[in-house]
Amino acid sequence: MKKVMLFLALGFGVIQLSHAQLSADKPGGFGVRGGASLFNFGGDDVSENAYTNRVGFHVGGYTMLFMTDRLALEPGVYYSVKGTQNDDFANSRAILNYVDIPVLFRMYPGEGFNVFAGPQISFLASSKFEGDFFGNTVSYDSDAIKETDIGLVLGVGYNLPKGFNVQASYDYGFTPIFKDSDADVYNRGFKLSAGFTF
Repeated sequence: MKKVMLFLALGFGVIQLSHAQLSADKPGGFGVRGGASLFNFGGDDVSENAYTNRVGFHVGGYTMLFMTDRLALEPGVYYSVKGTQNDDFANSRAILNYVDIPVLFRMYPGEGFNVFAGPQISFLASSKFEGDFFGNTVSYDSDAIKETDIGLVLGVGYNLPKGFNVQASYDYGFTPIFKDSDADVYNRGFKLSAGFTF
């Protein structure tokens, strides 16, 4: 938990510093965002239909830094629950919790509508594997997952009246997630989000 709080504090500090430096002559604002996540393992070494999407959530904050009328830079920090599900006899699952720090470039081709993309670094907060056996849930912490994950975020969004916004995005992980393994297995998943810019 101390590691999670440290990463969250660091991320919010970077957001506030960026906003303080640019907000004097550019419009923008600080915001909060959260929603549902659907994550799975992807990659060449993942057997087709071996896993199914696992439902999680994400929540955090961002700052909107407009560089032009139609282009904004958006750093953020989020707590995000990822992992995967296996429809085997034990309903086994991996629960991977990260602190995501994306830096998005958001373009507004029309009023309210926007598209965005950017890199993301994720720091592992905790990881465990679970299974259900004879009515009981068996869970154990795992140290097999790498501490950092690098990826790309792509998505579309829409700004609603009075500061509200909605968006859909896809996280495409580039870093194999298992330590001491050559397996091409990555974090991949969708996020559906709602936010509010102050």
